[in-house]
Amino acid sequence: MTTRIDKKIVDYKVRDKTEADAGKAAGEKPRPEKAEIIRMHEKLERPEGMECLEGATYKIRTPLDDHALYVTINDIVLNPGTEHEQRRPFEIFINSKNMDHFQWIVALTRVMSAVFRKGGDVTFLSEELQAVFDPKGGYFKPGGRFVPSIVADIGAVLEHHLKRIGMLEPDELSEQQQLMLEQKRAEAEARERQADEPAEKKTIADTGTITPTAADEASYPASATLCFKCNTKAMVLLDGCQTCLACGYSKCG
Repeated sequence: MTTRIDKKIVDYKVRDKTEADAGKAAGEKPRPEKAEIIRMHEKLERPEGMECLEGATYKIRTPLDDHALYVTINDIVLNPGTEHEQRRPFEIFINSKNMDHFQWIVALTRVMSAVFRKGGDVTFLSEELQAVFDPKGGYFKPGGRFVPSIVADIGAVLEHHLKRIGMLEPDELSEQQQLMLEQKRAEAEARERQADEPAEKKTIADTGTITPTAADEASYPASATLCFKCNTKAMVLLDGCQTCLACGYSKCG
């Protein structure tokens, strides 16, 4: 509270805690105490009366195995109903019918859950996991995205989840960039179709109106190469410069 002083100050006195308490008892209005902000730490337990946590389950399909991996990440909500409300990952579980991965999956989930409960910035986990390479070679996901290992696939799932709960900023393209990439993609597909079609059938492509099929929308041109930024096989030569049709990255800047 602000107090207006009309007279000249000639002296001052610092009150100790006893005098301050006496002043409160005499009728002074106590200052409102700030609410305690709860942060993530390793001793934080599940809220009382709550037997379940909110979360999401993601399915990972790889061409290396007949059985899929199911990744479940549960979150805890800190300071609910206040301006400091935060949603943070609390634990992770990975299940699969393939028992070949049992040992390292159990170890990975326990370590990751411990890091989650430790608190702080846990976004580095997704980067570290996606940097793991399989010595036998990686694989391509539907859509042309290259994944160097199963561990990297789990890291990509974690990154997606952290973006969902707001711990990472989503790297989405603007509408103008998406329209530009769609136009560039149509030009690249038209050029490849003209090269593949017989000479007598090129008149159809010369009209400039091409309607891509569902198969064309699900994959990029066959001549596309791997993009170093998003690991998607969508890099094509446009206007004399290698350009990625998935993320918009260009070697020419």
